[in-house]
Amino acid sequence: MTSPLVCVKRVVDSSSEVVLTEDGQGVDGRFAGFTTSAHEECAVELAVRVAAADGGTATVMTLGDADAVEQLRSALAVGCGAATHVVADPQGYGPADVAREIAAVVRDHEAAGSPHQLVLLGNDAADTGDFQVGIRLAYELGWPVVNGVSTVSVSDGEVTASGAGPDGFETYRLPLPAVVTILEGGVEPRYPTVPGRMKAKKAPIEEREPTGEPVGPSRVRLVLPPPSASSVQVLGEGAGAAAAVVDLFEELGVLAR
Repeated sequence: MTSPLVCVKRVVDSSSEVVLTEDGQGVDGRFAGFTTSAHEECAVELAVRVAAADGGTATVMTLGDADAVEQLRSALAVGCGAATHVVADPQGYGPADVAREIAAVVRDHEAAGSPHQLVLLGNDAADTGDFQVGIRLAYELGWPVVNGVSTVSVSDGEVTASGAGPDGFETYRLPLPAVVTILEGGVEPRYPTVPGRMKAKKAPIEEREPTGEPVGPSRVRLVLPPPSASSVQVLGEGAGAAAAVVDLFEELGVLAR
């Protein structure tokens, strides 16, 4: 029986304009709203599938402030059976701090008789671009790790993880327990049903205090790239522009000569 732990983070919805905080340490989401990253939505879907296939229970966890409960309940609504909330201000936590807190959850759950042989994470943080937590967590636990895959399955004490590599499609097989980070695209996250939402609203959530003071992120600041240059070409006015429009369509391959 495999009961994976899947880790999510409350991040700013990137579908709107990105605005940084005044100190440049994070993304300001006051006017954009918050969500779970696409990588982590796929990680949640895979955790639910692995648990269902092996008779286990998927547990979702996050480190965040009180509002991060929204992301936990979203994961509960699509099939996770338990949730853990490390209540803390995420802005003060760097990748090493987050990895330490996840490892503490893994150890404490094992001591309580609910072990996680597989930990799934998004490949990187959608707001700060950190690619470190999965590697640091594996090092902390002494487990094998594979990064940037899109599908995961478990059989006979082994996890099979596959994804696109630099030379084509690659497949890895690791002994359990293991850590795997997920890229979007391998599975389609399910939508929550009405019964799923109702059940998630009432589900208990384990709340934890951090295990120690964070070292904090080591980044200097985030920087937005300059806006892309754009240009406009006026082809003409009225009927006189028709010939130029036809030439442009032919150039673009829309019309055949």
